[in-house]
Amino acid sequence: MHFLDQAKIYVRAGAGGPGAVSFRREKYIQYGGPDGGNGGKGGDIIFEAVAGLNTLIDFRYTQHFKAQRGGHGSGKNRNGAAGEDLVIKVPVGTQVISDDDRETVLADLTEAGQRVTLLEGGLGGRGNASYKTSTNRAPRQHQPGMPTEELWVWLRLKLLADVGLVGLPNAGKSTFINQITNTKAKVGDYAFTTLRPQLGVVRHKNREFVLADIPGLIAGAAEGAGVGDRFLGHIERCRVLIHLIDVNGTDPAEALEIVEDELAAYGEGLDEKPRLIALNKIDTVDKELVGAFVKELKAAGAKRVFPISGATGKGLDALLDAVLEYLPAATVTERPAGEREESDDTPWSPL
Repeated sequence: MHFLDQAKIYVRAGAGGPGAVSFRREKYIQYGGPDGGNGGKGGDIIFEAVAGLNTLIDFRYTQHFKAQRGGHGSGKNRNGAAGEDLVIKVPVGTQVISDDDRETVLADLTEAGQRVTLLEGGLGGRGNASYKTSTNRAPRQHQPGMPTEELWVWLRLKLLADVGLVGLPNAGKSTFINQITNTKAKVGDYAFTTLRPQLGVVRHKNREFVLADIPGLIAGAAEGAGVGDRFLGHIERCRVLIHLIDVNGTDPAEALEIVEDELAAYGEGLDEKPRLIALNKIDTVDKELVGAFVKELKAAGAKRVFPISGATGKGLDALLDAVLEYLPAATVTERPAGEREESDDTPWSPL
């Protein structure tokens, strides 16, 4: 499945149905009179966040969404049927943004099952029966249905994850996320960067959390260099960031500064999020060099540095322990591994 995190769509609510002009005409009925019914209400445009979706690819092929209009009123005081609401299902974490300035957030769906009515259908018009008075016994006026509302909006997906993974290209992020999750991100022995975010579920010490890996940042990403900074929106909701640095890079301190500058340039509070610095690929160098780089990173402003190897798994437990410190306490206490519930020795009987 292709990944798409932005889409522009057109939405239109249903217009209200017009009221009817009708008069009662029956044999042997001495007095007739107006009996035109009211029109029905138009359908609403509703956005619903559903679990199991992680891309907006469906909106590349279907871009126009129109709710059903209300039915016409008719004689014998029959009101028109209400138009059906149109429910647009989107991934959890989707924002609906105005097309006018592409900044105003009209709706933010952050929980599965959450529903937001973006546009309400028009009310149905009044039929001539509702205009009858003691001095106006045969009204012929009626009311057309209320006109519909329509909008062009942008959908922007911000993946919901507890932990975000950032770093320069080729810092080993794909190998790292493959090591601690069930994700199968592409890796290779040549220089390249992933082109779309990756999500994985980490299980550590009877706890679970979601990790998001975004494409590598380079200097000038805020101005559009490389893949730019458009994917940084996927880590805006993260509680903590892991900054992966390649120990084989030319200067780990410089790599730290580049990513920090890009986070600050992007804004949205990313530069204020807690960060854990992970010095990766320590299996390829000696301990003395690792120690020197750790001191250099701390001198450059890093508060906590964790030497790790995404390929062998060395040092990952300490890093994941630190991640758990920033996550909320588990709501359900897990039973320690190897411990079983006390069994009941009473013989089983179907009676």
